[in-house]
Amino acid sequence: MPAPCGAIFDDVSSVDELAKLETQAASPDFWKDQAAAQRVLQRRRRLKDDRALLDSLRRRSEDLTVLVDWAAQGEVVDDDLNQALDDLNAEVETAEIKKMLGGEHDRKNAIVSIHPGAGGTESQDWAEMLLRLYLRWTERRGFKREVIDLQPGEEAGIKSATVTVTGDYAYGLLLAEAGVHRLVRISPYDQAGRRHTSFASVFVWPELPDDVKVEIEDRELRIDTYRSSGAGGQHVNVTDSAVRITHLPTGIVVSCQNERSQHRNRDSAMKVLRARLYDTKLKDQQAKLEQIGGEKKEIAFGSQIRSYVLHPYQLVKDHRTKVEVGAVERVLDGDLDDLIKAYLMQKASGVLGQVANEE
Repeated sequence: MPAPCGAIFDDVSSVDELAKLETQAASPDFWKDQAAAQRVLQRRRRLKDDRALLDSLRRRSEDLTVLVDWAAQGEVVDDDLNQALDDLNAEVETAEIKKMLGGEHDRKNAIVSIHPGAGGTESQDWAEMLLRLYLRWTERRGFKREVIDLQPGEEAGIKSATVTVTGDYAYGLLLAEAGVHRLVRISPYDQAGRRHTSFASVFVWPELPDDVKVEIEDRELRIDTYRSSGAGGQHVNVTDSAVRITHLPTGIVVSCQNERSQHRNRDSAMKVLRARLYDTKLKDQQAKLEQIGGEKKEIAFGSQIRSYVLHPYQLVKDHRTKVEVGAVERVLDGDLDDLIKAYLMQKASGVLGQVANEE
């Protein structure tokens, strides 16, 4: 039986707080500080969304109670009862996931970067398969996504890709994918038809709002422009509109080439740089307290968070949660929700397993 409605949002803000935000939004001076106004509107929207979900859960629970009473009185309501129970369970699951995504940045948009490991064409092809996987997943969830940088491989696949994903809880959900991913298959690039193991890494950062301050001085940056090498229409390669920014103190390099405008590419690259520097700062602070995990690992065997085996058998295994899925092609087509949910549930319960060195 689903958890009681009140137990799912025991920290939903009171009606008084929502009324206070409504009063603030109606003030004549509300938009004088636009950053503060945006924060108020975001908080108000989230409270309304949470309240609407709570109200819906209560209505469904009440409807289900009525159907149970009718069934006890001899009414034939089996189909309606089963449908109502399925609907309530689905909504409770949505509420539970929201409850688990309570981190400071979980609700933000995400920046996803994919890089192949050692292995040349094999790993570059695997990195492109992962890119397709995440693009299909965002499509399934109705998220907006934009590939802001794509470096094609020399023969096939990609050398790197960076994607922005826009949607509620995009970062909180995609953080479950951060780490090294391993593919085992018969290589389409090996004339002898031998089995190959390939690796690729996925990094995920929250897209920061403009009011989050990350100090970056111009003297710390080296900005290079170049001609885009990716697909993008007949005009994309005409001018040196692509931008590469190097943050000299940290060595972080970001680039963007999807826009025709050099200015817009620079803005997109700076957004990624800000997110990465912020993430680096948080990890440095966290490392001083304790080593919790999630550290950068070598993109090689023994450090993978998940394995996708296409030969000699079909299996996707998450080494943290021990969840296994036999339908590999379905997962590669973007069906990640069960794997992400298992990760979130174990993370919330504090029993998330360590990455295992498994064949």
